[in-house]
Amino acid sequence: MSEIIDNVKTYLLDLQTRICTALEAEDGQACFIEDAWQRPGGGGGRTRVLENGALIEKGGVNFSHVFGDSLPPSASAHRPELAGRGFQALGVSLVMHPENPYVPTSHANVRFFSAEKPGEEPVWWFGGGFDLTPYYAFEEDCVHWHSVARAACAPFGAEVYPKFKAWCDRYFHLKHRGEPRGIGGLFFDDLNQWDFATCFAFMRAIGDAYLEAYLPIVQRRKLTPYGEREREFQAFRRGRYVEFNLVFDRGTLFGLQSGGRTESILMSLPPRVRWGYDWKAAPGSEEARLSEYFLQDRDWLANPS
Repeated sequence: MSEIIDNVKTYLLDLQTRICTALEAEDGQACFIEDAWQRPGGGGGRTRVLENGALIEKGGVNFSHVFGDSLPPSASAHRPELAGRGFQALGVSLVMHPENPYVPTSHANVRFFSAEKPGEEPVWWFGGGFDLTPYYAFEEDCVHWHSVARAACAPFGAEVYPKFKAWCDRYFHLKHRGEPRGIGGLFFDDLNQWDFATCFAFMRAIGDAYLEAYLPIVQRRKLTPYGEREREFQAFRRGRYVEFNLVFDRGTLFGLQSGGRTESILMSLPPRVRWGYDWKAAPGSEEARLSEYFLQDRDWLANPS
């Protein structure tokens, strides 16, 4: 597995650098700071964080490569046959929280796992995806986001995008709220049904598609005027983001259960957030339209305008 691990690690480190370079250029004011860290149980990573930029209020792009003697419960709960195996986990995970409420929050990650046991072949799989969380949404942005997602999946089969789009809709769903976190995208896990080369190629296609999906939306919306009303609504909706990440997100749970670095794991949380008791948007408002129209598990590519 060592050569496989090296190849995956080389790609992920390069992906982290390319994404940070592009987002720094788009922000035009702030730069990512790098924080290299070591995990006492084995492995480590490099966290890159940008704060208080012209565009990005808080964003992080984290690379990690951790290993240990036993898979954490979050990784083995749905595959109990792997419990007790040693593991290696590599990935890049990012979240961007722009200051302008008209620019959506974006999330992406790609990862590789290997579960190992002496005398037996390693069990490996890939996971990842990307999803978009708008506050003031636009249909053309949703169509663009999903068009890039579908194009990234297309070389691997016509069934891949619908399958992983639907998985994303199911996964990024706040069960206690009965609502999706955003307008979705792609989510996949336990990917090993193809040979290794194809699975690795698919992970790279998804990782490489993130900037193509996100930057055009950023460029369209980043100069849109806004005021305190929009910032308050953004902070309220960010509360939903926090709820999902702390209650449901498997990556967050894996990081905490595996003894990962807390600052790096929780870098996904926004800098400004609020909860209001039984808050409701005014009927007919743009705030109401977010939930009524955009936060629905719809096929954005069915009839693109």
